[in-house]
Amino acid sequence: MATIAVDRDTLRVTFPRKEKLLGLVRDQEFPLSSVTGARLVGRWRDDLRGLRVGLGLPGVWLLGTWVGRGHRQLVALRRNRPAVYVSLRGEKYDELLIETDDPTGIISRLPR
Repeated sequence: MATIAVDRDTLRVTFPRKEKLLGLVRDQEFPLSSVTGARLVGRWRDDLRGLRVGLGLPGVWLLGTWVGRGHRQLVALRRNRPAVYVSLRGEKYDELLIETDDPTGIISRLPR
């Protein structure tokens, strides 16, 4: 399972080795100054946009990069797991959709 963590000035997303291989993803770090919003993820389909590069078992496990017209999402979601949606400005990814055991805790530590 991917992990998302917030420290003093950085948002970090880390992936286990297996997920790095399956999803064609790498660990990522983003300055908190690039975060423009965050919320709980409701239904996956409502937030996913574009075509997938990575692993996709629809409705079960989604992992990788979703790419649309000038838009990129880093996605790590599994069925029935809580997750956060984070919007970014000026970064490689425009949005993150990442599962986490404590979505409200992560959201509370992000700037608004």
